Parts: sequence; structure tokens; C-alpha cells
Amino acid sequence: MKIAIASGKGGTGKTTVAVNLARVYDGHVFLADCDVEEPNAHLFLTATGHEEKEVNLFVPLVDESLCDGCALCAKICQFSAIVTFGTTPLVFPEMCHGCGGCTLVCPPRAITEQPRRIGVVETSQAGNITLVTGRLDVGVALAPPLIKEVRKAVPADRDAILDAPPGTSCPVIAAISDTDLVLLVTEPTPFGLNDLVLAVEMVRALGLPFGVIVNRMGAGDDRIQEFCQKENVDILLEIPDDRRIAESYSRGILMVDALPEYGDVFRELLRKIRNMYAQGEKQHAHV
Repeated sequence: MKIAIASGKGGTGKTTVAVNLARVYDGHVFLADCDVEEPNAHLFLTATGHEEKEVNLFVPLVDESLCDGCALCAKICQFSAIVTFGTTPLVFPEMCHGCGGCTLVCPPRAITEQPRRIGVVETSQAGNITLVTGRLDVGVALAPPLIKEVRKAVPADRDAILDAPPGTSCPVIAAISDTDLVLLVTEPTPFGLNDLVLAVEMVRALGLPFGVIVNRMGAGDDRIQEFCQKENVDILLEIPDDRRIAESYSRGILMVDALPEYGDVFRELLRKIRNMYAQGEKQHAHV
């Protein structure tokens, strides 16, 4: 079972939900921090046995002595990573998505590929949790290829919780695609509602089952509940606006460790998730 934790905006408590859910997991679980621009799940876990793997993206290298100036490479590139001025091709590695299309269409085979480092994938162990963390190098703007490498580090047949980047753009799609369930974390504010609406549209467009978690409940109004009721969206958990949670968070301590009553809350959330997953499996079996 692959569970993605996402949110339409940053700061709603997405990572808080992910690490606490992983902590109460009854058995081994992978926790994949796919927020590669600012990973922070490790701050709440005492992990050991760190292993690091460098991740490269293959970008074009043009041999001008072979290039005939046909410009087919520039025409096929949807990201303007390779352009031509007259007969001279110019490569912008920072914009390249590594698809390899330019090498395939080049008639004189003047284009080869060279590796460009974009970041690292780190693996470590924290009790029952195998933590997989992606770290994008400073100055690299392209997160999806690194997120895909983070996901590859999680075996297909193992349970995993994926902490997605915030928002609804390409990095989020790379993190949540083909997961079994998406938990959308929001907050009871106008901004929270606006971005939840976008996130709901996103997961529905992807055809993914999902539920909502409302964090800091009581700090705002009930517009999130009204929206979910209108759209027939399940609210799986409401986390109160509890000062004790904020205090434990500021010390890097998980709420399920600092406040045992929340351990039961997250175990109940896990039970609901498994029920939703089981119902989805039954529906697929009847199709």
C-alpha cells in the first residue's frame, strides 16, 4: 500500500501527518520524503545507517564538427533546452528534462549525452521506518526527476508513506501518481480552502482515491467542512489547534511520542486508511 500525503499549500502540517503516521505504523514502513527542495522529515527521526546515492540527469552534448545545422533537435525540444542560432546549436542544461529526444532525431548523430548531477537520494533507518530522502542540489530547478528516483528506492511490494511537495504542480504529480490513496492536509482558513479546492481537482483528474485531514481545527471557521460535505469528500481526521502539539513540534518531538493520546488518534487514522484501501481493492476485483 502506497499512501501519499499532499496539500495544496505549504505549512498545513503535511510532514507532521506523514511522520506521525509512520511512527504508529504496526510493522515496517518506508517513509519517502519527496519534498526534495526542502526535506524535513529527518528532523523528527533519529536515523542511523545513512547511505547516499548521487542522481544525475543526462543532458545533450553537441559535437559541432558533426552538426549539419538541421535544427531538428531544437524543433523537438518542448522546453527550449536546445536552440539554434543560424547553424550553431546552443544547449541550456538547466532547462533539460533528460528525455533524450534530441539525440534520437539528430541525423548525423552529432548529439551525445553527458551526466549532470541534480541531487542525492539518502536512505537511513529509524526503528520500524526506512527513511528515503531526496535532496535537490542548490540551483537546480527540476525536481520531478529526483522525486522519481526517491520513489524508485521504495520497493513496489512494500508499504510506504510518501510526503509530497506542497502545491499542485509537476513535482506533486510526480510524487502522488500511481499511489493507492492520497491524504490532503489542509487548515480551516480562506487560503486553506482555496488550495484544497485545487488539490481536490488535481487528485480527481488523476483518478486517485483520497480523503482530507484538517489540521489546527478550531483556529478558523467551518468552510472546509462545508466544502467537503458539498463535494462528498471524506474528512478522515481533524487535528485540534492544540498548543502542546506546537510546543512538541518546535522541539522536534512527534506528537504521538509527546502526547500519547494522539497515538490512538493516528492508529485510528491508519485503520480508516486500510479500510478505504480494502474497499478499493474489492471494487477493482469486480471490474
